[in-house]
Amino acid sequence: MRKLKPRQGRLLLSEPFLTDLHFKRSVILLTEHTKEGSLGFILNKPISLTLNDAVDDFPTFDAPLYLGGPVRNDSLFFIHTAGAKIPGSMKIRDGLFWGGDFEALKTLVITNKISESQVRFFVGYSGWAPDQLEYELNHQSWVVAKGEVPDIMEGESETLWKSLLQHMGTEYAILSNFPENPSLN
Repeated sequence: MRKLKPRQGRLLLSEPFLTDLHFKRSVILLTEHTKEGSLGFILNKPISLTLNDAVDDFPTFDAPLYLGGPVRNDSLFFIHTAGAKIPGSMKIRDGLFWGGDFEALKTLVITNKISESQVRFFVGYSGWAPDQLEYELNHQSWVVAKGEVPDIMEGESETLWKSLLQHMGTEYAILSNFPENPSLN
């Protein structure tokens, strides 16, 4: 089976043996992957706060917050499917965008022109220095996957990692069933 290369818009799925607190069984959307490094957001690590708990002046919007990664945990980031409706958005891939004018996003919320399923919010991000991600891939910390926009925007946090691995074929389906703590097996 030919392994995919990382690139903007692809997903990183942690290998089941990765025990890092932030990245254990995580699914990361790569929003940038260049010679200067890589950046992405963990899609399946919700935190106990909602957007309205964290941002005082945001209109009522029942959106969960996710831990995007261990870098800049004092900052809020978002991805969305609204495209040009949010000026300054950066295209990640067809139908998926990152950031943009936060005030325009608020206006879309107030006017009911965007729903919770069209935007995801993250505290912090995951980042790699130049060549760091390639090093980690060579040491089998990650599996690169395609993923579809519905997986990214609406995938169930608790089952996303396992579900994506299972859809990648037999070799990966076996990995998806590896116990979290083999010593308890």
